[in-house]
Amino acid sequence: MNVRSILRNVVVPIACMLVAVPALAQGTVKLGMVGEFSGPFAEYGQQMMNGIKAYMKVHGDTVAGKKIEIIQKDTTGPAPDVAKRLAQELVTRDGADMLIGFGLTPNAMAAAPVATEAKKAMVIMNAATSIITTKSPYIVRVSMTLPQVATPMAEWAAKNGIKRVYTAVSDYGPGLDAEAAFTKAFKAAGGEVVGSVHMPLKNPEFAPFIQRIKDAKPQAVFLFLPAGEQGVAFMKGFKERGLADEGIKLIATGDITDDGVLQSMGDSVLGLVTSFHYSAAHDSPENKAFLKAYGEVSGGKLAPNFMAAAAYDGMAAIYAALKATNGSTDGDKILAAMKGMKIDSPRGPLMIDPETRDAVQTIYIRKVEKVNGKLENVEFDKFPDQKDPGKM
Repeated sequence: MNVRSILRNVVVPIACMLVAVPALAQGTVKLGMVGEFSGPFAEYGQQMMNGIKAYMKVHGDTVAGKKIEIIQKDTTGPAPDVAKRLAQELVTRDGADMLIGFGLTPNAMAAAPVATEAKKAMVIMNAATSIITTKSPYIVRVSMTLPQVATPMAEWAAKNGIKRVYTAVSDYGPGLDAEAAFTKAFKAAGGEVVGSVHMPLKNPEFAPFIQRIKDAKPQAVFLFLPAGEQGVAFMKGFKERGLADEGIKLIATGDITDDGVLQSMGDSVLGLVTSFHYSAAHDSPENKAFLKAYGEVSGGKLAPNFMAAAAYDGMAAIYAALKATNGSTDGDKILAAMKGMKIDSPRGPLMIDPETRDAVQTIYIRKVEKVNGKLENVEFDKFPDQKDPGKM
């Protein structure tokens, strides 16, 4: 065999190998997960990741001929600079095809320009400040906004004899959103807001705020706190300072009775009325399937909550979009597929608003009750087809 033949036999296989590499790469869709996996909000990331795993357990890890790969990044808490850096790394270094997750508003807001510049779909699975979707045309949110859940609470309260309310919210985007929406709707319904407090997001000491509320002697308190241990601490202080004994009612968005920590809150929350888009007690085949899968992937170590349900729905939207685009991850094509999409969610009917790219859904009024010895957010009233009033 001459030298020319030897070279031809070597070069041709190498050329085939070089052609094959991109073909293999096209067989994977990389989802860059930016979440809070350590620090005081560590459960946010864990809940969302379990929701993602639950969906993949039910529906598999392949869609439209592409294998789904999750690349997980930890912001360690509310850290906008970190979130933006991680999103940039996911896109430029790790080759992420989409950005997903985002438990906290500051982190989602910081990452939005990265999605815009890279033209990558960004699926928000929790962060709930109304304006987030306006920060990039590539953002879709499958969770909720605080105005969306606070407005029905105001309307329900006014219809049920509550006329004088004191508002108490965390001092960051979602809390301010919740307070503004509640106040607007409550006043429109004839109610009066007699005072307000804004509590620090990090390491709040609730005692002085609770005392200030007690001194104002309102008929009820409207509360927003981020889901998790803060709700447990506030409820403990509310009980210890005797507000309930003086007839002061507590109404809130459903973050306060997050299903993930509800059992640890004890009987002090019995009868607490909240408004929210998801309850683990929701009675539907879709929710039962979600709860079963969640239990299997979490090993029973963490009770599922609304963040897990939204992550489950986020994956449903991604799978449906990939089917519609025949596996293309082009940001514009994915967004076009998601706009107007309807999902049979564990929470009930869910649609992605084609104009705002926010969730349109039923908001439920719930009461904490003990069912078979277990605390549950039992739905007893509802406001169907709710859009984000912050964009209306």
